[in-house]
This record gives sequence, C-alpha cells and structure tokens, in this order.
Amino acid sequence: MRRSKLMIRGARYAGLWERFFGLVIDGVLFCVFFFPITRMVKGVWLMGATDHRWAYGLFITDPLCLEFLAVIFLYFVLLEGLAGATLGKAVLGLRVVQVDGSKPGLLKSLLRNILRVIDGLPAFNIVGVIFILRSKEKARFGDRRAGTRVVQLR
Repeated sequence: MRRSKLMIRGARYAGLWERFFGLVIDGVLFCVFFFPITRMVKGVWLMGATDHRWAYGLFITDPLCLEFLAVIFLYFVLLEGLAGATLGKAVLGLRVVQVDGSKPGLLKSLLRNILRVIDGLPAFNIVGVIFILRSKEKARFGDRRAGTRVVQLR
C-alpha cells in the first residue's frame, strides 16, 4: 500500500489524546441527552434499574439500549461522513478526512465506524490505541481500511 501525504494546508494528524477528548465530549453529550429520555421511558435511572436485564448486565438486549446504540452509530456515521466531524471533534478542531483531504462521505464513514468493533478489541480500544501509537499517520485500523485520517486543523 502506498503512503499518502496529508493534503490539507496547516493540518496535522490528530494524536491519541485529542481523539480521546473528542470522544469524551461526544460521550458527555450522549449522557446529557439519553439519561433524561431513559428516565422518562423506563421510569428509573439506568444505574438503579430494577429490570432484571439491567441488574444482571444484560441491558444490551433491552430494546431501548439497542435503539440508543443505533442512534450513536448513526451519529458518528452521518456527522463524520457529511460534515467531517462529530460535535466533540468539531469543538477540538478535529476533522475526519480522506487521505486526499476531502470529506470521507457516507460509505467510508460507515466502514471506519463498523471497524470500531475491531479497534475496540480486546478491551479499552487497545487495538485502536496500538495502531494509532505505531502509525506515523496516527491512524487506527478502521481509518487505514477506510482510507481516512483524523486531522487537527488548529
């Protein structure tokens, strides 16, 4: 595979911590949005849920949880594909781009986000972290396969 050079003037590849803090901002937004909705729909706070699925760690089978996971997945695919950044990335001046500097589009965004499953293995996104730390372009596995990179514009 041929190495590509970043084609955006003044940009540099975003490092592990910048990417992490962008994800933290997105996570806070999810919590602010989802917890009140869960409270209204389920009538309980997630951590104090009496539903046996929540009590035994099987919340992933809860239809509400599955809907939230779908919304989160679509949030990343649509915002990164169409705008080049999630809200968390945008706040930090990060953008997801193709290796030529253009926006990734929906298909590449879909691929990079599907591959988050591999980057997340075995725990704490260790595969993604290793790929980012060992790559000159600071690209996780999903970025490499999709032909995308995360850049810092500021």
